Amino acid sequence: MTIADINQEARDLCDADSTSLTNATLLRRVNNAYEDVVSWIINSDGVWQFDDVNFTTYPIGTLTLTAGTGRYAFNDRFLQLEEVQIRNSAGDYIILDPIDQKEYSNYWPLTEDFETAGFPQYYDKVADDTIQLFPPPAAASVTLTNGLRIRFKRTADLYTTAQVTTGTKVPGFASPFHVILAYMAARPYCMTYKKDRVPLLNTLIGDLTKEPSGMKADIINHYGRRQKDQRKIATMRSIQYR
Repeated sequence: MTIADINQEARDLCDADSTSLTNATLLRRVNNAYEDVVSWIINSDGVWQFDDVNFTTYPIGTLTLTAGTGRYAFNDRFLQLEEVQIRNSAGDYIILDPIDQKEYSNYWPLTEDFETAGFPQYYDKVADDTIQLFPPPAAASVTLTNGLRIRFKRTADLYTTAQVTTGTKVPGFASPFHVILAYMAARPYCMTYKKDRVPLLNTLIGDLTKEPSGMKADIINHYGRRQKDQRKIATMRSIQYR
C-alpha cells in the first residue's frame, strides 16, 4: 500500500474525508504508527537485523574523534547500538566492549579510572543519543578522522509532507502488514467521532491486550522466525526407496 492508499483506507474506516481528517493529521498519526510497528519488529528477534527497506544507506555511522574528548552524541533515531568501533593509528577499526558505570562501581566514576587519554577500550551509553569512551582517545593512538564507527538499529524512514503529496511511497516492512498503519491512524479519530468502530479496530490491531493479538501478533510471529526461509530438507531417513 502506498501512503495515498493508507490515508484513504484510514478515512474510509471512519467515514471521514480530507477536510475532517486532514493530510497533516494523518501524517502525524501514520508516522506514530510506523514507529510503533518498526519497534515491534526490531524487538521480536535480534537475528533478523531488520532495517526499513526505504533507507538507501546501511545502518552504520561515523564520527570524527577529538583528542582528549570521551563523550560523543549521535542521531537520536538510532534505537539500539549494535556495535561501537574505534579506528586505530593504522586505520583499522577495533570493536570496543560495552561497560556500565552502575555495574562497574558505585563509589567513583569510570572517568577517574580512565583519566589518561589513550586507545579507548570500552564505551558506556550514557543517554539515548550519547556514548562515553574509556579512556578518551589520544591523537597518537587513534585515527581522528572518522575514528568512531557505530552500527545500529534505527527507527522507520518516516513519511514527509512532500511524500504524502506525491502519494507513492510504501512502508518499509512486509506488504501484508501495511494496512495496520491505516487501522492505527484511524483509531484516534474514531475514538471521538465513530466510537462504534473502535472495538473492531482494537481487535484488528491487537496492541491493547496483555499478549499481542491480531495483526500485531502476526507481525511479531513473522519477524520472530529465527530463519528467514524455512524449508523441509530431505534426509536419508525421509527418503523412501521402492
